[in-house]
Amino acid sequence: MLRQVAEDVLIHESEFCQSNAVVVQGRAGVLLIDPGIRGDEITCLANDLSDSGQTVVAGFSTHPHWDHLLWHAKLGAVPRYGTARCAATIRDRLSDADWQARVAGMLPPDIAGEIPLDLLGLITGLSAETARIAWDGPQIRIIEHQAHAPGHAALLVEGSGVLVAGDMLSDALIPMLDVNAADPIEDYLAALRLFEGVADEVDVLIPGHGSIAAADQVRARIEQDRAYVDALRDADVPDDPRVGPSATFDWLINVHERQLQQLAQKGEREGTLG
Repeated sequence: MLRQVAEDVLIHESEFCQSNAVVVQGRAGVLLIDPGIRGDEITCLANDLSDSGQTVVAGFSTHPHWDHLLWHAKLGAVPRYGTARCAATIRDRLSDADWQARVAGMLPPDIAGEIPLDLLGLITGLSAETARIAWDGPQIRIIEHQAHAPGHAALLVEGSGVLVAGDMLSDALIPMLDVNAADPIEDYLAALRLFEGVADEVDVLIPGHGSIAAADQVRARIEQDRAYVDALRDADVPDDPRVGPSATFDWLINVHERQLQQLAQKGEREGTLG
């Protein structure tokens, strides 16, 4: 069910990994950001919008990971956007003849058959110079960075003070780095500095997964992520409830240990090359 979190902004939460689909209301229709996971959930979202007299006029994917690239015919054949680097990344992956098998290997086995893949990743890249989404609705600023995935974008709905953070600043998920990047630690820290730069403009923070945060929690989310990334860099044990006994998802400890291992191996390789 749609839930309003700010003026012109609503969310629809999926059962999978507390995923948040975001609806921004415009004058002629809505912009739909990262629309959801299971086909029945996305259909429910489409029906909720239709029942309230609203149509989807555009979509946006915050980054090129499968759970942020889905779509459904019920939402309509409308333009779907992402950053240029995001679009190029997914276009390259979809050019592989085995892409469906690759994606299938990433899906949760218990719901894999319920996830609509037919329209996955069909997005148009916005040029690097595009600072705002061009549409008939609230001003939406694009904050692009390279943390977590190539061409990741957060969106700031300026009139409502809403920051749609993609897979960042979650109370449920730890920072997940793009370990294939040249400098994944610095990429992540640089993204957090960008968020710090707009923190005073944010009244509501919507992470891709997890709970909504109010204005007084935004900097705490940034600091929590920074502390985790600093601990990764220093190979320390993080003091972070997201990987502790009270963690929302018990599998995150495995993600944490894998990141430690991958970063250590990356450091060894680069040390050898140096």
